[in-house]
Amino acid sequence: AYGYEITENASDADLWLLNSCTVKNPAEDHFRNSIKKAQEENKKIVLAGCVPQAQPRQDYLKGLSIIGVQQIDRVVEVVEETIKGHSVRLLGQKKDNGKRLGGARLDLPKIRKNPLIEIISINTGCLNACTYCKTKHARGNLASYPIEELVERAKQSFQEGVCEIWLTSEDTGAYGRDIGTNLPALLWKLVEVIPEGAMLRLGMTNPPYILEHLEEMAKILNHPRVYAFLHIPVQSASDTVLMEMKREYCVADFKRVVDFLKEKVPGITLATDIICGFPGETDQDFQETVKLVEEYKFPSLFINQFYPRPGTPAAKMAQVPAQVKKQRTKDLSRVFHSYSPYDHKIGERQQVLVTEESFDSKFYVAHNRFYEQVLVPKNPTFMGKMIEVDIYESGKHFMKGQPVSDAKVYTPSISKPLAKGQVSGLTEDFRKRLGTDLSSVPHTSTVRRDPASSRMALRLQKLRGDCASGVSVGLALLALLLALLVKVYN
Repeated sequence: AYGYEITENASDADLWLLNSCTVKNPAEDHFRNSIKKAQEENKKIVLAGCVPQAQPRQDYLKGLSIIGVQQIDRVVEVVEETIKGHSVRLLGQKKDNGKRLGGARLDLPKIRKNPLIEIISINTGCLNACTYCKTKHARGNLASYPIEELVERAKQSFQEGVCEIWLTSEDTGAYGRDIGTNLPALLWKLVEVIPEGAMLRLGMTNPPYILEHLEEMAKILNHPRVYAFLHIPVQSASDTVLMEMKREYCVADFKRVVDFLKEKVPGITLATDIICGFPGETDQDFQETVKLVEEYKFPSLFINQFYPRPGTPAAKMAQVPAQVKKQRTKDLSRVFHSYSPYDHKIGERQQVLVTEESFDSKFYVAHNRFYEQVLVPKNPTFMGKMIEVDIYESGKHFMKGQPVSDAKVYTPSISKPLAKGQVSGLTEDFRKRLGTDLSSVPHTSTVRRDPASSRMALRLQKLRGDCASGVSVGLALLALLLALLVKVYN
């Protein structure tokens, strides 16, 4: 019998599993280049994510196996058939009695990128029809997971040592509209099961859907176990441009949301997105956007130069010259970098939750009540803990905190976190029946994410043959892909 192992060296692999994003042209270009490289090295290839789902007939995808965005729970089957030399394409929509279902089941095994953080997708698809977006074409209309399933997943996560949960989807604000509920109803149920000191972070929500629940959302964002943070994309401060984008709100709606939350949730962090150079955007339209940024001084701002996505209505519109788009992007970036959002916080004493290591490996990364990034000394006893720090320095995107010497270090996790690479969601009984400890399944730096695509390298190995080994590695493969495919809106 043959099984699979994950290898850190992609060149040693027999098969590459490539995940993709269709939001921007550069992301798709990177995905295409990864496919070309795999072909040059004579690797078997399995493709996943939004690019092949949205455009399965592209020439560069011909003859390659594809897992659709709703079929990731069948990854083992697709990998096995591909290694045999077959081309498999699973792109269908899952339905129950004619009703469209969401993505993969929430109780499938997974490997967390960070054992302290659980990422839960609360719904797939969305209700909008933005003229620039290709993701809707790939992921379809809104399909929400039931509240009870989401709560059970959260409870299980805390039992596995998680101390922070991120809710994610294409639009968290639209949650529940297809199943007769709403986002506040879900959030009130979730906060009931969050341990003291553990935190919940909300994902991106578009303005139209949050407008209906402002009062309730303000109460939830003031909850001690919920970060006072919300990502609300505006995209443009011109009503004319918003109409062409089919964003279904006006600038006044966006301002109403922001003003209300800033008043009712003191200190809240509000992140937003801007698209520079959308078709038809005039200099006056752009200046309105500049004024909005100058007025609100968003501490977190995602500035995107418009890229026409093939097959979208916006791609057929009269385009703004490339040089103008580039210049507007530079101009807005200059405005964003002209202010320092955290200077006034120097000298404050804050409670922060430590969950990550900094990119340069010099600090641990923590977040305060407002999900602002605070760098703390790299003391191993701090990881996964709620600690008290004095802010002594600030930068554009972070603060630095010195731990208070006599302060208590609090452990929010109710049990020991899983080891890095250990499979989540498997009962001890199931492990015993397999006859193997799945916590020993190899975990590798080859499983990584970047803005464009992710790659997993698999190597065939001769096994002694009982099905338990095949099942265990198959589950690990499924778990790794589930971790790979989570879309997080920061």
